[in-house]
Amino acid sequence: MVPGVPRALVSAVGNAMHELYFFAARMGLREIVAWTRVTVDAALRGRAAAATAPAPAHVAEARDIRLDLFRGLALWFIFLDHIPGNVASWITLRNYGFSDATEIFVFISGYTAALVYGKAMRRHGAIEGGARILKRAWQIYVAHLFLLVIYAALVAQAAASTGHPQFIDKYGLAGFFKQPDFMFIQALLLRFKPVNMDVLPMYIAVMAAFPPVLWLLLRRADAALIGSLALYALARGGGWNLASASGGTWYFNPFAWQLLFVFGAWCALGGAERLGALIRSRLLAGAAAAYLLFALAIAMTWHVHALGDFVPTWLAALIYPIDKTNLDVLRIAHFLALALVIVRWVGRDAPILKSPLMRPVTCCGMHSLEIFCLGVVLSFAAHVALVEAAGGPALQILASAAGIATMVAVATLIAWWGGIDEQKRARSATDGALEPAILARA
Repeated sequence: MVPGVPRALVSAVGNAMHELYFFAARMGLREIVAWTRVTVDAALRGRAAAATAPAPAHVAEARDIRLDLFRGLALWFIFLDHIPGNVASWITLRNYGFSDATEIFVFISGYTAALVYGKAMRRHGAIEGGARILKRAWQIYVAHLFLLVIYAALVAQAAASTGHPQFIDKYGLAGFFKQPDFMFIQALLLRFKPVNMDVLPMYIAVMAAFPPVLWLLLRRADAALIGSLALYALARGGGWNLASASGGTWYFNPFAWQLLFVFGAWCALGGAERLGALIRSRLLAGAAAAYLLFALAIAMTWHVHALGDFVPTWLAALIYPIDKTNLDVLRIAHFLALALVIVRWVGRDAPILKSPLMRPVTCCGMHSLEIFCLGVVLSFAAHVALVEAAGGPALQILASAAGIATMVAVATLIAWWGGIDEQKRARSATDGALEPAILARA
C-alpha cells in the first residue's frame, strides 16, 4: 500500500493494469488508447458516485463471515440429526438444550434476507425490492419440488432394491405412492411434506410474506417487530397453523416461526446496534450462561432417565411440553442466550473466522439452499447404507464424515463455478464498454 493513496484507487489501478495487459495481447495501439480512455472515465465516474452517494442506514457494507459460518454449521448439524440413530449427532445442539440448528438457520436467513433485499428496496423502491424477494421465494419453491421428486424416487428405489419397503412408510411417502396424482397436487400446495422436508415450506411461506414486512422494517422497525410478536402470540394462543394433506398441521408453524425470521431481519437493520448495551452487559451474559446450564441439565434427563427424578414435579409441569412446532418460548430463550454468548465470544473480526479450518463450513453456509437440499438426500443415503451394513458407531461416524465431505466438495464446486460466471460477466461488461469506443475511432 502506497502511503497517502486510497485503497480503492490502488485496487482500481491494479485491475486496470491487469485488463490492459490482457487486451494488449490482442489489440493495436489505437484500440488500447480507446480502451484506456473508456476505463479511466468509468473509474472516475464510479469513484465520484461512491464519494457522493449516501450510505444506506443500518446496512452493513462488509459481509459478516459469522453468518455463513454458523449457517454452515447449522446445515451440518441438520444433516447429522436427519440420520436416524446416528452416534455422530451427539455433537449437535439438540442434545444439550431446548433449541437446535433450525433456530440458527431461520434467524440467519432472516438476517441475511434483510441485508440483501433491504439494500435493494432502498435503492430501487418497494415494488422492485419486493419482486426480488418473491423471485427468491419462487426459487426456493422450485428447489423444494425438485427435491421432493428426487427424494421420492430415491426412497422408492431403495425400498425395491434392498427389500425394505418400510423405508416408504418411515419417510412419509406411502400416501404419495398410493395416490400420486392427488398427493402431487398437495405437494404443489405445500400441504404434503415427507419426513425431513418440513423446513423449506415454512421458509417459502415466510419469504413470500416478507415484502410488506421488510417495507415496514425499513420505516418503523419496532412496529414491525411488535406486529410479528403479536402474530406469534395469536398463533400460539389461538392454535393458528396451516393444514397438511395428512389431516394434521405443518410441523413448522409459519405463524410462529416467522418471529425468529423477523427478529433476525430487525437485528440486521439496526436492531443489533441498539441492543449493544445489553449484549455487552456482564449481568445479562451471566444470566444467559445460567439459563444454558439449566437447559443442559434438563436435556440430560432426556438421555439419562434416572436424572429425571431430580426434576421437581411443579417444574416439569411448568416447562413441558417444549413445543417445536409452535416455537416454544423456552426454545426462543435458549437460542437468544446461546446467540448472546457466541456473539460475545466470537467477535466480527475474530481471528478464528479467517482460519483455513473454518473455510469448509463457511463455504457451505454461503450456498445454504443447495447444501440443505443435498443434505436431505445424503442423510437418506447414509441411513440406507447403515441399515444394509448393519453399521455400528464406527460406520455411523464414517458415513457422517463422508456426507459432510460431499457437502463441502459440492459447495466448493458451486463457489468455483460462481467465480467463473463472475469473471465472464466482468469481461463481457469490459468488452461492451470498449466496443463503441473502438468503432467510433475506426
